[in-house]
Amino acid sequence: MIKQTNSLPTYITFEPLEKIISLLQNKQVAVLVDENTKRDCYPILDKVFEKAKLQKPLLIEIPSGETNKTLETCTHIWYELTQNHFDRKAILINLGGGVIGDMGGFCASTYKRGIDFIQIPTTLLSQVDASVGGKLGIDFNGFKNHIGIFQTPSKVWIHSPFLKTLPQNEMRSGFAEVIKHTLIADKKAWQKLLDDKDIIKNSFENQSEIDIKNELIDKIVAHSVALKAKVTEADPTEKGLRKILNFGHTIGHAIESYFIEENIKESKKGTITKPVFLHGEAIALGMIAESYFSAYLCKELYPHQTFISENDFVAIRNYINSIFEDTIIDFRKAIQTENTAQKITEWAKQDKKNAQNTILTCALEEIGKATFDISISEIQILECLKNI
Repeated sequence: MIKQTNSLPTYITFEPLEKIISLLQNKQVAVLVDENTKRDCYPILDKVFEKAKLQKPLLIEIPSGETNKTLETCTHIWYELTQNHFDRKAILINLGGGVIGDMGGFCASTYKRGIDFIQIPTTLLSQVDASVGGKLGIDFNGFKNHIGIFQTPSKVWIHSPFLKTLPQNEMRSGFAEVIKHTLIADKKAWQKLLDDKDIIKNSFENQSEIDIKNELIDKIVAHSVALKAKVTEADPTEKGLRKILNFGHTIGHAIESYFIEENIKESKKGTITKPVFLHGEAIALGMIAESYFSAYLCKELYPHQTFISENDFVAIRNYINSIFEDTIIDFRKAIQTENTAQKITEWAKQDKKNAQNTILTCALEEIGKATFDISISEIQILECLKNI
């Protein structure tokens, strides 16, 4: 177990889950789950309630997946809270991945002008990324996190045994954000990833056999949480420095959103032929694309700044490929379809970082140091997509 350190804000804890009870006494409690966390994770939390002889919470279930991160689902959550007469002193526990945390936190923060909420992230992605920093929201008309707010949760409870419930691709998806954190802010940690091949083998190839409590996974999670927390505390509402956390996301979100929407359209016709990329998989693709942008295209527009070398780009692409090889193969096949790359570019026009009709992104000045508000054109995005 990881002890609380000075590098972590007080609202983030790795304490035993049983200690959560102290925050719930004499409160109305609801737990937000999807069908997966209801089956795999809620029984663990339920035992904590039973042991403490606490009244069973209101269980609110929503369907899993990014396609359900909508205002319609929020309406269901608000309805359940209202029907059960939850007051402003109530608390909502969000038990799940990024979708549950983003949407549950958004609903809690807007219900009766705001009730307390606790994030219990159950995926690697949500533990190292989505649960830290207070970004909350929902998708709108296919655009990711288009409607939202900033609000710090009462607690983020990181309980590593939940990771045992994850399939291989979900663990791998979360690891994309770990990679991102090293590239933007910790050169030594990046080099350690390159040197430690066991991380890939132990964490992804033999997921069913690993002991999720092992020191390696705990250290990875703690490092990423501390790094992101440090950045978000310095810039809580993303006016400047916090934007470096969006590395890989301008193009990655465009990829993710395009394929989600295309599959929604195809499912209505009864046919699905395009791949669906998990968030971390799309961000992995986006990091390759934006690393290419950093190494090959930025120098023309920003001649007085330094950016990563071509050798750095090759190292980044090769490392990401070693983990996400099948994702990259699926993507390369998919963009061979007519106009697919152009359509992905269109999605980038709606990125939240954009300003004055200019697409803005992040770039790597060097390994471990990123810059933000870098202008990128549609033509450049197309070139980056072709070099993933």
